[in-house]
Amino acid sequence: MTQIISALSEVSAQYKAAFVDLWGCVHDGVRAIPSAVEALRAYRASGGVVVLLTNSPKPRKGVEEQLDQFGVPHDAWDTIATSGDSTRAAMFRGVVGERVFFIGEERDMPFFEPMQLIDDPVDIRLTPLEQAEGIVCTGPFDPTADPDTLRPQLLLAKQNGLKLLCANPDIVVDRGDHREWCAGAIARLYTEMGGESYYFGKPHPPIYDLAYRRLADMGQDIGKQSILAIGDGAQTDIAGAMGEDIDSLFITGGLARAETQTTDQPDAQALKRYLEGESVAPDFAMGQLR
Repeated sequence: MTQIISALSEVSAQYKAAFVDLWGCVHDGVRAIPSAVEALRAYRASGGVVVLLTNSPKPRKGVEEQLDQFGVPHDAWDTIATSGDSTRAAMFRGVVGERVFFIGEERDMPFFEPMQLIDDPVDIRLTPLEQAEGIVCTGPFDPTADPDTLRPQLLLAKQNGLKLLCANPDIVVDRGDHREWCAGAIARLYTEMGGESYYFGKPHPPIYDLAYRRLADMGQDIGKQSILAIGDGAQTDIAGAMGEDIDSLFITGGLARAETQTTDQPDAQALKRYLEGESVAPDFAMGQLR
């Protein structure tokens, strides 16, 4: 039974670390959410460790720069684990070959910068689709366009037997008041068409392995029973936490705002229906991180 709480402080003493989603929880894609910043500051002041666990296709440095732009202060978090870094590690190990076709925006080109984490990385070269051994997708060419516009390219890719490496399993995000498509929508379409897609962000294990390594790098030996996952994605944040056997706090005022009838807090019955429909069971829920 999911417990609706009014503040993180009601339950935070049970946990030594928090894996916190960014988009929809700490910022809205444009600016920081003040109540979330203060909640994380208070949690850290009490001794908790905050790992920002994001499905952003950006490397950790790129996410840190974005947080600065959005006004998320450094004293609200300890370290960052990104889907981008987890996926980049797989790419440089040659999961989809050396010659890759890139689906994404120009701003995501740092994805292909060298990564010191990998010994003897493959030499990644960007090529036209017809010459590619695989696909790397950080998101649509145009986040506002229906992913179905990519069907012709995906059909050719499937016919050529290409694997698609998805750098962000999210289907959609809200940038302020506007909803945008993510790489997960393209990977889902490719899979539905009969293609093969690889995922390394939430809810899949590799990004959690990266988060545990981030804790270890800080000298923190924290068991799963002492970690709380916080996020607004039922099929990413909450399903991923359940797969890792980690307790979770569902932020209902993000992606599921309408379905859970969230104003300040979710409607209890609407929340129950939504969670049953998504087949997930977070331990806690609240309208906004605070």
